[in-house]
Amino acid sequence: MKTTETLFPINEVREQFPALKRTYNGRSVAYFDGPGGSQVVKFAIDAIARYMENGGANLHGSFPSSWETEEIIANAKQAVADFLNVQTNEVAFGANMTTLTLAISRALGKKWGAGDEIVVTEMDHRANVDPWLLLAEDRGLKVRWIKVNTESLTLDLSDLNEVINENTRLVAIGMASNAVGTIVDMEPITKRAKEVGALVAADAVHAAPHIAIDRDQQNIDILLCSAYKFFGPHIGIAAIREETFKELEPYKLVPAPSNYPDNLETGTQNHEGIAGIAPAIAFFESFGEGATTRERILSGIEHIEAHENSLADRLREGLRALANVTLFEAAHDVPKTPTIAFQVAGVAPEEVCKIMAEEHSIFIASGHFYASTLADRIDINKSGGWIRAGLAPYNTEEEVDRLIQAVAAL
Repeated sequence: MKTTETLFPINEVREQFPALKRTYNGRSVAYFDGPGGSQVVKFAIDAIARYMENGGANLHGSFPSSWETEEIIANAKQAVADFLNVQTNEVAFGANMTTLTLAISRALGKKWGAGDEIVVTEMDHRANVDPWLLLAEDRGLKVRWIKVNTESLTLDLSDLNEVINENTRLVAIGMASNAVGTIVDMEPITKRAKEVGALVAADAVHAAPHIAIDRDQQNIDILLCSAYKFFGPHIGIAAIREETFKELEPYKLVPAPSNYPDNLETGTQNHEGIAGIAPAIAFFESFGEGATTRERILSGIEHIEAHENSLADRLREGLRALANVTLFEAAHDVPKTPTIAFQVAGVAPEEVCKIMAEEHSIFIASGHFYASTLADRIDINKSGGWIRAGLAPYNTEEEVDRLIQAVAAL
């Protein structure tokens, strides 16, 4: 097995996450539940606390705490712009990705009707499926599906030209599977969408912590992610291409701003949470080199990705060697996030997770993780779904070996 921790400052990284000091049943906790929500970096926690301690305020006031709130929001949008390579006026915040997608789908759907089509995939988290299905039901749209190949755990693009056609108004696609880790080959899908003039709505919630994202270069019109998946607070993020945002008419209160991106940010935002976004993105930048913030972020992601993928290889190799363990993964040559889905023969997934927690102080999760269509196609919902172990920058080789040994003990 490869050893890379000598090249990656793992001890320095772990010092930045207060949650790693937690113990359970007398042992240090090993967190493998990052795909459900990462631990929060201390700089983000400090920023959240500092905002609340200094006195929060709503916007457009004639006093310092209001001005400071506006500055914090502006700084957060600049950080997101650097992170996703977008403009600050294309960034909107919300409760979470699901809430934002529901609002965006309703706004877009005002102009669509009978004869129009939308495309979703069988691999996606339902947050990038159901808002569009609900819209189709309300507006009389036809829904087409990009199917999953249940053997390769990749999308089947063999009939892409028929699925995405001249009637297609939007293609909704996840950049990476939050369940089995497959990184989706976006290029042929977005290329076909652009050939017929369709919008592309991409779910980057699972991808954002692990791979570099460039919305425009990747031909995406509506990009969504969530800060709580990359070491920050529970805030949803939408980065919508300006020409699309200009035409968007979200449902809102009459006195609320009509200009974008404010018109999508309904109600008073989670200002203290927004204060934690820039420090979370700065965590990536701290590992990188380069002349600009964007360059340092990309470089930092590359270093983190190498560490995570080395751990993921170690975990996959160890689990694959166990006779009663079944891994659900794409082929070796298919790019994957450091997210491993598996089952243990004869032991229900939820029971495995309980044993991991109670006997080994290892936190992992089980279920379909809202990728329920994929779980149905693989036919594992009846057996309790997957056990999912996800790697983060703060995980160590020792923790990976501990998980392998704990599963072997079953």
